[in-house]
Amino acid sequence: MVTRNTPWPAGTPCWVDLSVDDIDKAVAFYGGLLGWEFQRGGPEMGGYSLALKNGAHVAGIGPKMMPDMPTAWTTYVATDDLDATVAKITAAGGTILSPAMDVMTLGRMAIATDPAGAVFGLWQSGDHTGFGVANEDSTVTWNENMSRDYEANRKFYGDVFGYRYDEVPNDTMKYATLNLRHGTVGGIGELPANLPPEIKAHWMLFFAVPNIESAMAKLPGLGGRITQPLLDTPYGRMAVATDDQGAAFTLVQPPPTA
Repeated sequence: MVTRNTPWPAGTPCWVDLSVDDIDKAVAFYGGLLGWEFQRGGPEMGGYSLALKNGAHVAGIGPKMMPDMPTAWTTYVATDDLDATVAKITAAGGTILSPAMDVMTLGRMAIATDPAGAVFGLWQSGDHTGFGVANEDSTVTWNENMSRDYEANRKFYGDVFGYRYDEVPNDTMKYATLNLRHGTVGGIGELPANLPPEIKAHWMLFFAVPNIESAMAKLPGLGGRITQPLLDTPYGRMAVATDDQGAAFTLVQPPPTA
């Protein structure tokens, strides 16, 4: 378990939020699946709601900024200087989708894509510093970038955030951990060639659960479904799912020694 009430180190995935058409449906789904409670946002925040576990912030759920946006989770990477990071993204071949903006006194944000097209966010903390708790049951425990241009994305994220990489042996795809001076903060990998072409480059987030079969069994009743079946790995038991509005995420039951 990791708890924090100060800004996360630059380069660390520090927050996730879900953009949806129906916030009430999303609150019911994730409350039912992960047991989250919610601090509902007012009109000044467009209804943006904070998910809580034992009073600590674990995720956000908000309205789509544009009607044609996909329903999806976004991973936000911490930065100490949003404007400088935005400049690095464009210099390294990325694209800024939503320019730097102030979010009241909470912080500053921007939305970007990497050269392969995966969307991610940037967050410079103000009053809101990101995750209050992570790496425990019902919270985010991992974030990874997956694309069909592994080498180019490694260079991009290294140039922007200063990541160092440790290769992870894998028989089916290239994969490495994202490392900063304070430790490992995520992963980066190559989408397997056998996946259908409609699966585009993306950032995937993982929710830890104590019993993955139990979590999977809840999905049909909540309107979700499994899209990639249960897989046993040295890093835990995993299954990719979508919620009742189509947003993808991974459930993982970490090994006892994780």
